[in-house]
Amino acid sequence: MAPIPGSGLAKGLAVTLRTMTRKTVTAQYPDVQPDLPPRTRGVIGLFEENCTVCMLCARECPDWCIYIDSHKETVPAAAPGGRERSRNVLDRFAIDFSLCMYCGICIEVCPFDALFWSPEFEYAETDIRELTHERDKLREWMWTVPAPPALDPAAEEPKEIAAARKAADKLAAEAEAEAEAEAAAEAAAEAGADAEDRAAGADGQAAEEGPA
Repeated sequence: MAPIPGSGLAKGLAVTLRTMTRKTVTAQYPDVQPDLPPRTRGVIGLFEENCTVCMLCARECPDWCIYIDSHKETVPAAAPGGRERSRNVLDRFAIDFSLCMYCGICIEVCPFDALFWSPEFEYAETDIRELTHERDKLREWMWTVPAPPALDPAAEEPKEIAAARKAADKLAAEAEAEAEAEAAAEAAAEAGADAEDRAAGADGQAAEEGPA
């Protein structure tokens, strides 16, 4: 069936009329902060304790906007006769947000969960050179990262949690067995002491009565 001439114009005007009759809502920003979705891509927060300076995020970044400097330190042997180890120590971790395109590749490839999305978005600057933020600022943004969503109740328990719970249950069982053994030993000692006291009392009574 051929379309009725002017039907497209009529539909467009209908949309316009519906919109005109709706009450407009103005966002009162910055007096009222916007309600952002939990997975908003604002800035990138750094959890420095997890960073091992593997450089994977800087190598994978398509914009080359991550700058990392580090040095090596020698860690003494943990036990006598052991070998010394060397580890990387983070000196600088900076992100140039004037180059960042918020693709999230650095967060996805980090094998140690050191980078996270933060919904923080108020970081505008008047000078583009000030959009390069160092690790102290990235660490401040880390505390604005929302908590991860809860797991599906029907989901399988993570292996790490299962292993930790198994180890904790084993330690608790061992501690309970030790406590029961100690209690049994104390009870046996008390019973032995009572038996000795009764035996000593019987001997004393027999000595007092003596031969007739």
